[in-house]
Amino acid sequence: MASMSFLSNQITGKNSSWVEFGTSRSGRVGIERCGAARVGRLRVFASEARTQPDLSVTVNGLKMPNPFVIASGPPGTNYTVMKKAFDEGWGAVISKTVSLDAAKVVNVTPRYARLRAGANGSAKGQIIGWENIELISDRPLETMLKEFKQLKEEYPDRILIASIMEEYDKAAWEELIDRVEQTGVDAIEINFSCPHGMPERKMGAAVGQDCALLEEVCGWINAKATVPVWAKMTPNITDITQPAKVALSSGCEGISAINTIMSVMGINLSTLHPEPCVEGYSTPGGYSAKAVHPIALAKVMNIAQMMKAEYGGKDYSLSGIGGVETGGDAAEFILLGSNTVQVCTGVMMHGYGIVKKLCSELQDFMTMHNFSSIEDFRGVSLQYFTTHTDLVRRQQAAIQQRKAIRKGLQSDKDWTGDGFVHETESMVSN
Repeated sequence: MASMSFLSNQITGKNSSWVEFGTSRSGRVGIERCGAARVGRLRVFASEARTQPDLSVTVNGLKMPNPFVIASGPPGTNYTVMKKAFDEGWGAVISKTVSLDAAKVVNVTPRYARLRAGANGSAKGQIIGWENIELISDRPLETMLKEFKQLKEEYPDRILIASIMEEYDKAAWEELIDRVEQTGVDAIEINFSCPHGMPERKMGAAVGQDCALLEEVCGWINAKATVPVWAKMTPNITDITQPAKVALSSGCEGISAINTIMSVMGINLSTLHPEPCVEGYSTPGGYSAKAVHPIALAKVMNIAQMMKAEYGGKDYSLSGIGGVETGGDAAEFILLGSNTVQVCTGVMMHGYGIVKKLCSELQDFMTMHNFSSIEDFRGVSLQYFTTHTDLVRRQQAAIQQRKAIRKGLQSDKDWTGDGFVHETESMVSN
């Protein structure tokens, strides 16, 4: 109450009196001053009187200080950057995807291309799209495992999730899971969704797009794993709920969605070569950033509805991914049922410190709606989605109701003096 005594000592004036002194629900303290010369209103914000919304979440038994997770990719590629993420305050970190034999992974440069609003190519336009043709980690597995272990020793209470991917080989999957778990990671995310790179080796999206193959591989993984397993889904499929359902039914504890969308960023109209251009050539890659956000929301909504219908109250989790750069972007994913929200491209464009902005903006949203925890509003907006046929029915019913309300008086005897203007308006057509 130090601020209250400060106010009483500092706010003094001749011919003045205080007629209002109170704290509202939002923690605002209002003080009204009345005097002979003027009447004014002084509003003071007592931040200590307002409890900040709680951003902490517990997902599959994993406790995180906030729902913001570094998504698998360059922001989780080595010890230094993952340490930076923890130090900046991210709720969890997912490593760049690792496999047994990194020697097979050879990246090229340049491997990114951007799409800007307005005339593409203008350095002034806002970046709305980002394409990458980057592969999984090209660092030796032994090096990555050593760094996982070091991170868990230095940050025992923070959540580290290893992203892994392997060829269609049961023994290889079992070896990779065993070696990764020995480092002390808290969970595993399975990359069933990388849209480019090594489909001929039945890796990434090649598995996520084939439900029979996915079911078999998930069976191998979940028979071996002793920590929670999240399956990362590809959006490059007709119905994303089908592989998500297979993954959950095969033992996975959570779903991450979406990975990047297969794309060609564009053609350079001066050189006639595609972007990103490597020695005059390119290959389709994964599309991310703000432009994919609406697509990601739709896919997450579909998965959340499926999970609610098929699995009810079971403790499965959903991690939303796609174009998150603001707290509002994250709130949308949570309103559609996400427990956590992953960010990759946003970090590449704005840096690891963006998490502070994300947390602040999400808390502002929660305060605006009087939500005290993430669970207070998780999935709230799912109830407002329906079929187009039902939309037509609802609108027709609403039109009929409005017509009935505006029908007006039935007889001249119904006119009243007090409601004359309103009664007149009820019979106006425009």
